[in-house]
Amino acid sequence: MFLHSINLWNLAFYVFMVFLATLGLWDVFFGFEENKCSMSYMFEYPEYQKIELPKKLAKRYPAYELYLYGEGSYAEEHKILPLTGIPVLFLPGNAGSYKQVRSIGSIALRKAEDIDFKYHFDFFSVNFNEELVALYGGSLQKQTKFVHECIKTILKLYKGQEFAPKSVAIIGHSMGGLVARALLTLKNFKHDLINLLITQATPHVAPVMPLDRFITDFYTTVNNYWILNARHINLTTLSVAGGFRDYQVRSGLTFLPKLSHHTSALSVVSSAVPKTWVSTDHLSIVWCKQLQLTTVRAFFDLIDADTKQITQNSKKKLSVLSHHFIRHPSKHFEENPAIISDLTGTSMWVPVKVSKWTYVAYNESEKIYFTFPLENHRKIYSHVYCQSTMLDTNSWIFACINSTSMCQQGVDLSWKAELLPTIKFLTLRLQDYPSLSHLVVYVPSVHGSKFVVDCEFFKKETRYIQLPVTHLFSFGLSSRKVVLNTNGLYYNLELLNFGQIYQAFKINVVSKCSAVKEEITSIYKLHIPWSYEDSLTIAQAPSSTEISLKLHIAQPENDSHVALLKMYTSSDCRYEVTIKTSFSQILGQVVRFHGGALPAYVISNMLLTYRGQLYSLFSTGCCLEYATMLDKEAKPYKVDPFVIIIKFLLGYKWFKELWDVLLLPELDAIILTSQSMCFPLISLILFLFGTCTAYWSGLLSSASVRLLSSLWLALKRPSELPKDIKMISPDLPFLTIVLIIISWTTCGALAILLSYVYYVFKVVHLQASLTTFKNSQPVNPKHSRRSEKKSNHHKDSSVHHLRLSANDAEDSLRMHSTVINLLSWIVFLSMPSLIYWLKNLRYYFKLNPDPCKPLAFILIPTMAVLGNTYTVSIKSSKLLKTASQFPLPLAVGVIAFGSAHLYRVPCFAFIPLLLHALCNFM
Repeated sequence: MFLHSINLWNLAFYVFMVFLATLGLWDVFFGFEENKCSMSYMFEYPEYQKIELPKKLAKRYPAYELYLYGEGSYAEEHKILPLTGIPVLFLPGNAGSYKQVRSIGSIALRKAEDIDFKYHFDFFSVNFNEELVALYGGSLQKQTKFVHECIKTILKLYKGQEFAPKSVAIIGHSMGGLVARALLTLKNFKHDLINLLITQATPHVAPVMPLDRFITDFYTTVNNYWILNARHINLTTLSVAGGFRDYQVRSGLTFLPKLSHHTSALSVVSSAVPKTWVSTDHLSIVWCKQLQLTTVRAFFDLIDADTKQITQNSKKKLSVLSHHFIRHPSKHFEENPAIISDLTGTSMWVPVKVSKWTYVAYNESEKIYFTFPLENHRKIYSHVYCQSTMLDTNSWIFACINSTSMCQQGVDLSWKAELLPTIKFLTLRLQDYPSLSHLVVYVPSVHGSKFVVDCEFFKKETRYIQLPVTHLFSFGLSSRKVVLNTNGLYYNLELLNFGQIYQAFKINVVSKCSAVKEEITSIYKLHIPWSYEDSLTIAQAPSSTEISLKLHIAQPENDSHVALLKMYTSSDCRYEVTIKTSFSQILGQVVRFHGGALPAYVISNMLLTYRGQLYSLFSTGCCLEYATMLDKEAKPYKVDPFVIIIKFLLGYKWFKELWDVLLLPELDAIILTSQSMCFPLISLILFLFGTCTAYWSGLLSSASVRLLSSLWLALKRPSELPKDIKMISPDLPFLTIVLIIISWTTCGALAILLSYVYYVFKVVHLQASLTTFKNSQPVNPKHSRRSEKKSNHHKDSSVHHLRLSANDAEDSLRMHSTVINLLSWIVFLSMPSLIYWLKNLRYYFKLNPDPCKPLAFILIPTMAVLGNTYTVSIKSSKLLKTASQFPLPLAVGVIAFGSAHLYRVPCFAFIPLLLHALCNFM
C-alpha cells in the first residue's frame, strides 16, 4: 500500500538521493589514506597500580578510580610510595579506557632508561568507567570535579621530595581534553596546578552531536570562560587533531579559538606534525607511535634542569611545542641557539659559481665547505634553495657576512631550515639578507654513508605558479592543467580561489623522468597558511599521483593568504599537474560538516506531512497516505525562506532587541555562520536529504507494522475491529501512572521507550484486526461498500459509542504511520541517555540529571491517548483545525533552532502530537 501511493518519478528521486548520500558517506568513512601509524608496543608487561583515594572521595565517586602506570622494575619500585618523577595525568574520553595511557607511558619510560633516569615521568590515568559522555553530558561536571581531586591526590604523593612538583601536565583524549579545560571554571581551582595541557582529538568548538542540553551548557560554560578570561589564562595548550581519518571528531572542531590575548595555544592536525606526517583515526591517535614519540620528545625538552620538573617559562613551553609540532629544523631543541658558528679547522673550501649545483657525498675523508658568492646572483635571481638528504641534527648551511671567499665565523642558517620525510631544505629570499656575501654548505666527513646536497638559484616568477581551481558546479567535467617544463627542485603552486570547506578537488601529478638508474622521490606538500592542517604525499617518479584537496578550516574573511601545493621535485623529471572538482568529496564535506543536523530536517519533513494529513482530515474527512502527503506537503520553500528572512532581520538592531526581549535562543544559522560552516544552498540540500530519509523511514515503519501484524495473526487468534471506540480504556490511567513513576525513579528515556512499545502494540493490533476483517469479507466490492456506508450511517453522535468501519481503520492506520515515524525519531534521539543509564546501572539506579524526564512526563500520556485514538473520533473536534496549523511553524522552528541543538528537536515534534491527543477531548 505504501509503495502504491507514490509515482515512479518520486521513487526515482528518492533512489537518486540515496545514491548521493552513499557517495558522501563513502568519502567520510573510506575516502582517506590508509592507516600509516606504527603500533606502539610495550617492552615489558604493563601494570596499573590503583592509587588509594580518601574514603569520602571514593564514596562520592564510586565509579571513578585513579591509576599509576608502570612496567617491569619501574612498576615494582613505585609500588612503594612516595614518587620522585614528573607527574603527567591522562584523561580518557568518550567510552575511553584508563589503559590507553600505556602507549605514551611505555615510550616515555624507554626514553628515561636511555638517559639513565636522569629525568623520568610518572604517568597517571583516570578510570571514568568508560562513560559515554559524548552521548550524555550530565556527568561531565562530575568528571571535572573528580579530576580536580585527583590532581591534589597526585601532588601529595611527592611530598617531602627534594624536587617535589607543584603542578601536573595533562594529556586529554577526546572529551577528556574538554574536561581538562573545564578545570579552570571550578570555583576553588588554582590555575597553577596545571603546567601544560595537550589534547588529542578533542572537540573544543562544539559537541559532535548536541544530544542533550547538559552537553551544550557545559561547552558554553567552558568556552565562555576561556574567552572572557583570556588575559588571565597562562596555560600552555596544544590541541592535536587526527585529520580526515578521524570521522568521529572532525578536525575543525579541535581547533582552539584564536584569541588575541591568549597566545599560549596551538592547534595542529597530525598530518602536519613533523616526524609524524600521518592522519590518525579517533582511537589510534593515542597509540600512533610516530605521534607519541614526538609528544615524548617534547616532554623531555620541556624539563627545567634546575627544578627537574616541567618548566614554568611559558615562552619556552611554546617554543618547544612549536619546534616539535609545527616546524622542525632538523636540529635538537635549544632554548637560546647560537646564531654565530665557528667555521674553522682543517677543512676544504670549494667555491661554487654556477646557479645550479649538486654534490653526491660518499665516504668523504675530510670536511668540505662549499661557498656560493651571492653578489652576482642577486642581480639575476631572487631566491636560493638548498636541500640535503642527510637527516642528522648537525648544522649544515651557513652564511658569511662581508667576506671574500671564506670566513672563520658564519651565521647558522640551519635553524631556518625545515625537515621533510626524505630531505631537509632551506629557501631564502636574497633581498631579505643584503649583508650576506656568501652562502656556505657544509659536507661532513662520512664513512659508509651516501647523501646528496643540491642548491639552485631561481627567479620567483619561474617557480611560483598560479593555478586557479575549477568551479564548484563543474562536477569534475572540466579541469585546469599546469606543465612544469623547467628542471627545478622546488615549485610553489598557488591554488587561487580555494578557501571554503565546501570546495573539494582531485589533483593529479604526473611525473615523467629521463632514463635514471636510481629511485627518485618527490614530495608534494599541501600548505594551508591560515591553519596548521598541512598534508604530505610522497611519490616515486616516474608516476601518476592523486592528491585530495579539501579543508578542515575555512579561510577567515580578513585573511588574504593563498593555499599552496609545494612540490619538492627532481631536476631529472618533468611534472604535469591537473586539478578538477571532486563531486563525491563535496558530498563528503556536506556529510562531514552537516550530517549531524539531518534528524532536524527529517522531523521538519515529517511535521509538514503530519500537517497535511490533519488538514486533509479536517477538510475532507479522510486521511491520505503518508508517502502521498510527503510528496505534496514537504517542500523546502515552506521552511527555508522563513529561516533566511529571520537571519536577515537579526542583522538589524531593533529586531535583535525584540528577539532578546522575547527570550528566544540564538538562531542556529548564525552559529553555523560564525563557525564558517555555511555551504551554498546547504539548507536546501539537507532538506532534500531529509525528505528522502523521511520517505524510507516511512516505508520501513509501514513494513515493520505489517510484518508484526502478520506475526501477531500467526501466533494468536485473529481479532476483530473494535465495535465500540473507547478513547480511555480502564487500564490506560494505571499504565500511564506506572510509566510516569518509572520515569521519575529511573530514567525518562526508558519510560519513553516503554510508551513507544505500547503505542506500536496498539497500532499492530489495529492492523491485524483490519487484515482479519478484510479476509472475512465477501469478494464482491459493491456489497462491501454498501455495508460500509450502512455502518457509517448508523454511527451515534456520541464519540464513546462510535463503531469503527474498515475505511475508518485504514484512515487511522495512515495517521498512525506518520505518528510512529515521529515517535521513532523522538525515541532515537532519547536513546543516548538510556544507554548511559543502563551502562551505569550498578552504580546509580536513578539517572540524575535526566535530560528526558520533562519530555517523558508529557509524552507518556500523549502516546497513551494516541494509541487509542481513531480518525473517526476526532473529525468533529473543534481543535482539529488549530492542530493542523501548528506543524508548519514548528517545521520552521525545528530548522531554525534544532539543526545545531538536536536535543530541541523532540520538543518541536511532540507539540502537534499533544494537540492531536487533545482533539479527543475538545
